Formats: sequence, C-alpha cells, structure tokens
Amino acid sequence: MKMIRVVSAVLCMMVMANWGNGYNIQVLHAQQEIPSYAKWGSLAVRKTKERYPDAAIVDYLHIGKENGTKISTEKFKLWLKRGGKEFGVLVDIQFETDSEKLIDITFRETDR
Repeated sequence: MKMIRVVSAVLCMMVMANWGNGYNIQVLHAQQEIPSYAKWGSLAVRKTKERYPDAAIVDYLHIGKENGTKISTEKFKLWLKRGGKEFGVLVDIQFETDSEKLIDITFRETDR
C-alpha cells in the first residue's frame, strides 16, 4: 500500500515538473472546408427567423441543390418549435447560377 502511494506521488511530481518544460500538448484541428451552400443556409436561417420571430429553430438540414443553366435552387428544411408545437419549414432559395444574385425565397410549412 505504501509503495502505491510512493509511485503515485512520484508520477504526480514528474507530471507537474514537466508541465512547463517543453512538453506541450498540441491539439491538431482538421481543416474543415466551408460547404458551397453555407451562405445560402445562413440566409435561410436568418429569413426564417424573420418570418417566425416567436419560434426557435431546433434543427437544420441542407436538402440539396438543383443546378440550372440560368437559375439554381438551394433547398433547406428547418425544424421549428413554437409553444408546444413543432413543425418544419421548407425553404427554397433561387438565384442566378453565374452571378449568384438572389431571385426569390419561398417558405412552405410541413408537419414532417
């Protein structure tokens, strides 16, 4: 029992002594690429908050992108909670494919 205490104390002192002696623990973070739909997702969230100011957004899903030669559409589904009720809002953002100029945003409520 005495031996375990001594070993524990020695290990503790070794760790404490080396804490600042160049034994830096480095945490490597993987670089994450920002998805191409990120700015449209941010817009979908912001406009949904404006449209439903009394609801909390509890989930977010990027459904996908419809690529067109002139007009493209990013599709999102946001899940909202208002009072005791939860519901989904499908958000479609249409924009010019080349310039990415916003054309229209549509909202459609869903129960799934």
